[in-house]
Amino acid sequence: MKNETTSSVEALMEYVTRRHPGQEEFQQAVEDVAQDIIPWLAAHEDMRDYRILERLIEPDRIISFRVAWVDDKNNIKVNRGYRVQCSSAIGPYKGGLRFHPSVNESILKFLAFEQTFKNALTGLPMGSGKGGSDFDPKDRSDNEIMRFCEAFMIELHRHIGEDTDVPAGDVGVGAREIGYLFGQYKRLQNRFVGTMTGKEIAVGGSELRTEATGYGVGYFLSSMLEHHDKRVEGQVVAISGSGNVALHAAEMIIDNGGVVVSLSDSDGSIYDREGLDAEKLAWIKDLKQGRGGRISEFADKFDAKFTEGESPWTIECDIAIPCATQNEISKEDAKTLIENGCTAVVEGANMPTVSDAVDLFLEAGTMLAPGKAANAGGVAISGLEMTQNAMKRSWSREELYNCLSEMMKQIHDDCTEHGSAIKNDVCNYRQGANIAGFRKVAKAMMAYGVY
Repeated sequence: MKNETTSSVEALMEYVTRRHPGQEEFQQAVEDVAQDIIPWLAAHEDMRDYRILERLIEPDRIISFRVAWVDDKNNIKVNRGYRVQCSSAIGPYKGGLRFHPSVNESILKFLAFEQTFKNALTGLPMGSGKGGSDFDPKDRSDNEIMRFCEAFMIELHRHIGEDTDVPAGDVGVGAREIGYLFGQYKRLQNRFVGTMTGKEIAVGGSELRTEATGYGVGYFLSSMLEHHDKRVEGQVVAISGSGNVALHAAEMIIDNGGVVVSLSDSDGSIYDREGLDAEKLAWIKDLKQGRGGRISEFADKFDAKFTEGESPWTIECDIAIPCATQNEISKEDAKTLIENGCTAVVEGANMPTVSDAVDLFLEAGTMLAPGKAANAGGVAISGLEMTQNAMKRSWSREELYNCLSEMMKQIHDDCTEHGSAIKNDVCNYRQGANIAGFRKVAKAMMAYGVY
């Protein structure tokens, strides 16, 4: 059966490579899912005959458009905008907008494909999508960002709606950008509806949206450790990134007694042997979210070590939490982490671990929580923001904390239900997340017939 499975995965990937040439990130995301779903489908012929996986690989539609705008020097600029609407099988398309020079069709298709399973795992009625632009908001003025967002929405508004497609924020798109985008949508449509999430509280946003993804990572980590008779307290944790996800994951881990020793940005990483405390973390939040500074400034202030141009994966740690970007943990990084005694990797970013590194972690019996499960907290709270907008009411932080905690625990339990045991009885969380998410989407698609 193993040889048949390998052959089937290889055949599928030959097809995907031919149909989607040069889109390496998308191909990687498909292969990650196919390795678990194809052998599972061998025992579920009803689903296999519906060719669910092959249909999910092709997005419902991909929208590409020009964004022309004017900078502060009155120069006309031209960027490219996208929206990938992947699947609406269980609800309206749902997924963030990313503004970053690296944005291209391959990255957005990989993110939308991953979002299909992530959204399904939340238990909420949300389909999957992703969008954005190669626009770089870094070093742009507020007025330039506003003009770009307005120009972007002039095209996007005709493709979205509260029951059709509900975008949110992502890299380079925070509450400010969502505000400009939603304001333009409201002007163009003359409707005040919940067609975007991640808004400011005053215009229907959620109390917990900023913290949700990072806190969700923390909740998933606690459940994963408890499942394997461990606790967060006393664990040495290396984290990459220093945005919302990294900072709020660090906050929850510190509150639970973990020792967070690293953060990073595009310049390099810091190592604080003693571990961050609430005061140090508050200083970093002000540095990154208030002043827009660089993580190296922390090393100067608190006598920590700063390593230029390096990730924190050479640091000895019990737990690694990549929160920066896709494919940041290489095969060599995985070897180093395993040799240094790392027993758990929790993905705070989307697909931050290369395929060869994933294989090494599974072979070593390392607990590996995939991003589609561990970082689902953000979209879970976005889904609740959609609900509160539809109900024309808001929920308190305490209510949202409870909802987030319960959803992350349920996601963990679904992963353990469908994930087989690997070395040392460690759960294969990647397998569990892929199967649990796929099953829900597949059942909906089968109910609709062929479309």
